[in-house]
Amino acid sequence: MNGTCMDRIEILSVELLDKHRSLVEELKQLANRLGLEFGWHYLLDLTWIISWLGDFAGKNILDGGAGSGILQWYLAHKGATVYSVDRESRANLPWRFRRWVKVQGLRPSDLNPPMSAVVNALRSSGAITMRLRSAYQVLQGPWRSISPENEKSPGIVWIYNQDLQQLVDIADNSVDAVVALSALEHNPPSKLPIVVAELMRALKPGGILLATLGAARDQDWFHKPSRGWCYSEATLRNAFDLAKETPSNYGRYDELFEALRNCAELKENLAKFYFRSGDNGMPWGVWDPKYQSVGVVKIKE
Repeated sequence: MNGTCMDRIEILSVELLDKHRSLVEELKQLANRLGLEFGWHYLLDLTWIISWLGDFAGKNILDGGAGSGILQWYLAHKGATVYSVDRESRANLPWRFRRWVKVQGLRPSDLNPPMSAVVNALRSSGAITMRLRSAYQVLQGPWRSISPENEKSPGIVWIYNQDLQQLVDIADNSVDAVVALSALEHNPPSKLPIVVAELMRALKPGGILLATLGAARDQDWFHKPSRGWCYSEATLRNAFDLAKETPSNYGRYDELFEALRNCAELKENLAKFYFRSGDNGMPWGVWDPKYQSVGVVKIKE
């Protein structure tokens, strides 16, 4: 990890996109290969988190609220052991993710056998009527095509379907880093300190917690379309137990928000799913950011 880092609160600047352009393009390519679309601010969140992690190959990393998001697959492909935690079940994780890196369930109930993922893929493609032999050939083909990539990467993703407040199968002081990309904001301000404390329990001394959340200018408020909270600086300082001297750029809130609103790259590349619903972070695909991302760095002493 980056040994020079310190605790901080940092509203994410759109300048991250150009500063880490090669990483941004790499993430776009990976998303395309995995059939994923980015949340409207996720490229900012991802580049910030990954740039702070530094050298993470061979490290144990807990991805809190991971879902099927790209961060876990990126980290594992680069050689990390990732504990992918989410309260929603991923037992039937699609085949395309299992092809990319090694994936296992932390408990038997966390991930169904690979054949079930193949059957689901065949069913969705209308190929479930194929004879068993043909299905077996389908199973074998993808592994042949991607096995060289898997052999190059020592990383693995451990699927763990569990609430972040009770990581009962994760030992104290057992992971090198904790990342949480736009996930913790689904906890109200009163519950956020409980989740943070549990994540810090799992973190080794000297380890780093990196979380991106929604930022509120003056007071906490709930963004109903995305079902996420936006937190004030005071709430974040309390929840992450940050010292008074911990640096923050909340004083640039308005300036950074204006730059975000005018960011053509994010505006012109909204994911297709935004245009199909009003129940999301950018209702009906209309570019009108109501909040911005803030990153929190916390080092365990």
